[in-house]
Amino acid sequence: MSVSGDVVAEPRRRLHPLTPLLQGAKSIVVAIAALSWSTLSRVGLGWFAVLVAVLVVGATVLAVVSWYNTGYHIVGRELRIHEGLLWRRTRAIPLERLQAVEVVRPLLAQLTGLAELRLEVVGGGQTEAPLSFLTVAEAAALRDRLLTLAGRGQSPVPDAAVPGDGAPLPAAPPAERLLRLVANREVLVSQLLTPQAFFLPIGVTVVLTEFLTSGSWSFIAVASTLTATAGIMLQPIRRVLSDWNFRLSMQESGLRVHRGLLETRAQTVPLDRVQAVAVTWPLLWRAKGWLRMRLEVAGFSAESDDNNRPDRLLPVGTLTDARFVTFEVLPGVDLLTVPLTGVPRRARWLHPFAQPVLGAGLGERVFAARRGALTRELVIVPYARIQSVRVVRGPLQRALGLATVHVDTAGGAGAAAQGRDLAEAWMLAAALTERAQAARRGPG
Repeated sequence: MSVSGDVVAEPRRRLHPLTPLLQGAKSIVVAIAALSWSTLSRVGLGWFAVLVAVLVVGATVLAVVSWYNTGYHIVGRELRIHEGLLWRRTRAIPLERLQAVEVVRPLLAQLTGLAELRLEVVGGGQTEAPLSFLTVAEAAALRDRLLTLAGRGQSPVPDAAVPGDGAPLPAAPPAERLLRLVANREVLVSQLLTPQAFFLPIGVTVVLTEFLTSGSWSFIAVASTLTATAGIMLQPIRRVLSDWNFRLSMQESGLRVHRGLLETRAQTVPLDRVQAVAVTWPLLWRAKGWLRMRLEVAGFSAESDDNNRPDRLLPVGTLTDARFVTFEVLPGVDLLTVPLTGVPRRARWLHPFAQPVLGAGLGERVFAARRGALTRELVIVPYARIQSVRVVRGPLQRALGLATVHVDTAGGAGAAAQGRDLAEAWMLAAALTERAQAARRGPG
């Protein structure tokens, strides 16, 4: 290690030597997709294979050179990542901004005993600093060490025990307390009770009918039909695979979420980074008394693919499960006792179906807002996580004397109290601002 003043810089480490091989395997899929079936029909199978081989070899060479120039190390309370071919780049990530750490293992990484470390940071529009690939032990040890240096976690990992220094890893991982284990059968049935699953037979029938009536049994026609069918079936299948073997547990460093079949994910979210908790009751699930829960954490990109978003809290469960999980994530908060007041009857002109459902209220520690007609949602925001409060009035709201109170958080969506009486909206906004300031100041 090198020391500069009070800042300790560890030796730079490279990613696992198998990283170029796994990146090259990805390049094969990308190359074939880029060339497309139309290219195959124009140039023939032989030239198509040559083009794929050239692209794969080129991508593999680039992956090897990129691996050689990529490295990471910890300097003080920063994680620094060095990368780049022609243009070298160094990213310094202050660990104070760290929101969550996720260990991801795609299928090829599972077969080779490797993993990818992904970091979520404050203000990040996408996942920051994905380290692909490390050994599973190294990824887990680095995750725990980053959380410790960020001021969360258990006892610090000694420098001599950091993977790559030739010293043994910590003897055992921190103990976990299981909160909820979701049955795979419930995950599967819940996805069958979705609009995508209901319309799936119709979509497949349309594609197959078009193929059979076209009269063409060429390779291109068959491949295009299979591709279209797979695209229709992909969404519900991906959600099932993503939430397979879902396990939620509590650790001293925060919430620990394990899930996935072909791609496994182990995510750690410190509790002090939770901005909001949302509980959703889809229409088709209400007959079985099911709901789902998600976290809102600063740093998670709201535009990311829904199947890959690292904000799952409970993919499917009952109200009893939701109450228990909420109490663990937001101590002292009970879903059944959160105070909610309705909206004036004139709000039905703007929300004809949702007006009986709309509600908002101030609890002892949190603000809650409920909305939705077919799919109902309850969002709970701790006062200490409120960044700003807005009162918004559109033309129709002004005519009806109504307003919407928006509560913004660092996590993105926040919560919105819709259809409130104008005078009540201003009082609610003032109370929220006062309680948010008091919560941030802390007791005393």
